Amino acid sequence: MSLSMKDLLTAGVHFGHRTQRWNPKMKHYLYGKRNGIHIFDLEKTAHRLNDALGFLYTQASLGKTILFVSTKNQTVDILPEEAEKAHMPYLANRWLGGFLTNFPTIKKRMQYLLSLEQNVESGELTKNYTKKEALMFKREIIKLNEVLVGVKTLKNLPDVVFVADAVRDHLAIAEAHKMHIPVVAICDSNADPELVDYTIPANDDALRSLKIIIAAVSDAIIQGRKAYTPPAEKRESLKPKQKVGEKPIDQVVVAETDIAEKEAEEDKEVKNSYTRKKATPKPAQK
Repeated sequence: MSLSMKDLLTAGVHFGHRTQRWNPKMKHYLYGKRNGIHIFDLEKTAHRLNDALGFLYTQASLGKTILFVSTKNQTVDILPEEAEKAHMPYLANRWLGGFLTNFPTIKKRMQYLLSLEQNVESGELTKNYTKKEALMFKREIIKLNEVLVGVKTLKNLPDVVFVADAVRDHLAIAEAHKMHIPVVAICDSNADPELVDYTIPANDDALRSLKIIIAAVSDAIIQGRKAYTPPAEKRESLKPKQKVGEKPIDQVVVAETDIAEKEAEEDKEVKNSYTRKKATPKPAQK
């Protein structure tokens, strides 16, 4: 998804915070001030956005996992929708402390949630527990899903973290750095770009601005996934499984070829023998 300067301007990406709330480290990305509000240089925003999208495309094309993170009210619907489109995990309601730095413990909760859901689907919950106990488990499922719904199938730490607000979700960025996970983040004029590996200098408050950038991130990942080639062992697992006692397909083909060649040689020998018999002159009769 390629965004033009006009697209960014129409979405209000260029509006920063009030001048009193700025971070001097963002000065490089600012064009100026207007009515007490900092204005982003959209040329620089477009350049940094393209860098970030290129990085995400590459990571997705290598089969990497990108975690979407935003606890903003404005993104409560946008982020899950775009993350699901890209088949990537997300945390949209609140950040779970230790999600990255203490992932094995969090993973146990996710596995517990999945087991509860499986028990509900299979009917085991109603068979083995009283109505009251089953109701309590169902309420627990709802409560756990409020936070874990977007990450419950995540098996390992993500390879990249995308954050929609570098200031609000600074804890996610701090944990990612501790675990040496690269961060792509939208940085408004009050953010510290030095804490982010791939900075997207833009308005992180306006709904249209957030929507256009998050959609572009999702699209870059989708395109990257299309270019992904599974490792050799995964390709092998996609081949039809041979039955017990069956020879591999390539061996069968070779064997059939050998048989065909052998039969052809025998036919040729028979024909040659017949020809020699015809060519041999009969002995003269006395």
